[in-house]
Amino acid sequence: MLINSEDPFKITRLIKNYVGKDTALITVGEKTNVDIHKLIFFLNEQTINFIGGIFPMVVYENDVNERGIVIHRLTSVINISTIKNISQKKYTIPPIDFEPNNNYSLVTFVDGLTSNISTFLSNLYENYGMQTTYFGGGAGSLSLKQKPCVFSKNGFFKDAAVVCVNKMKSNIGVKHGWKKLDGPFIVTKAHQNTIEEINWENPFSTYKKVVEKNANTNFDDQNFFELASGYPLGIIKEGAEHIIRDPLSVKDDRFLICVGQVEENTMINIMKGENKSLINAAKIATEEVVNQTKKAKNAIIIDCISRILYLKDNFKYELEAVSKTIKNKFPDIQICGALTLGEISSYGNGYIEFYNKTIVVGLFE
Repeated sequence: MLINSEDPFKITRLIKNYVGKDTALITVGEKTNVDIHKLIFFLNEQTINFIGGIFPMVVYENDVNERGIVIHRLTSVINISTIKNISQKKYTIPPIDFEPNNNYSLVTFVDGLTSNISTFLSNLYENYGMQTTYFGGGAGSLSLKQKPCVFSKNGFFKDAAVVCVNKMKSNIGVKHGWKKLDGPFIVTKAHQNTIEEINWENPFSTYKKVVEKNANTNFDDQNFFELASGYPLGIIKEGAEHIIRDPLSVKDDRFLICVGQVEENTMINIMKGENKSLINAAKIATEEVVNQTKKAKNAIIIDCISRILYLKDNFKYELEAVSKTIKNKFPDIQICGALTLGEISSYGNGYIEFYNKTIVVGLFE
């Protein structure tokens, strides 16, 4: 359901009518002028179960927008938790009693601009393992200024995650479509989401040399993030697609600050995108998940905000490819989601990963 109102009381009434006793998964476009604290108060007053996040843009059916609130109904929820202090690793993952021979799905929104996200996801997996699938995205502002961006009945937080576990089967498709430009390189020194050395040298100099030569332009001439959005880093994974890392900014004309952790001794390539390969990757990811699914009740799209920054007007073709592929098999399904600062999925071997510049399509049965 799409809500265009910015009145917290009216929004609450609409959510209550829509989800009833089920749980509301709330995605809010960052330009929506709504008081989140008041919204939380009214939702709690009406005893509505919910988790939510603020995102650069929200997805509803065939459209994306910086304004608006999209509501997704989650059924059979067994646990909702708020986990704070992600960057400091000072938190406890709540225990959950998973019943054998049942399907579970975990949905999480995490502050996409905090550090140690990969550590948090690893801790989730260490506690819950392959008893559930994992799905979610990084919340936050396209301004790249860290501020409160995830919320639950407990409040509105930054450096935190909200987690919802429900007894429901889900299938997930994940693809990115970025191709190798140059490499491999080795990350010889790193701290959390900061690359401090590549091949024992200045990482920005190494990156800059490759990118400027291919782009035929200089970083001095435009915003770093704008040019870098077309040249992500790819963590090499044996027998699998690269895990993409988005270079966010440069510190001291040397260090590369990324969305998501990069470990020391990681092998990376510098990647490049083409419109056709990115759009086709989104279609393939959707085809894979549609083919796995017999009967879908809900569809959630988690797509990286930097894909629309790169594709620009052509992004509509990516969204159209995803929507048409889903609707061809499940014509009555609602498609909703968000454009995020990092994507979360347990695609493939079941292990949870934090991606950048990637599309994750989830179908819930």
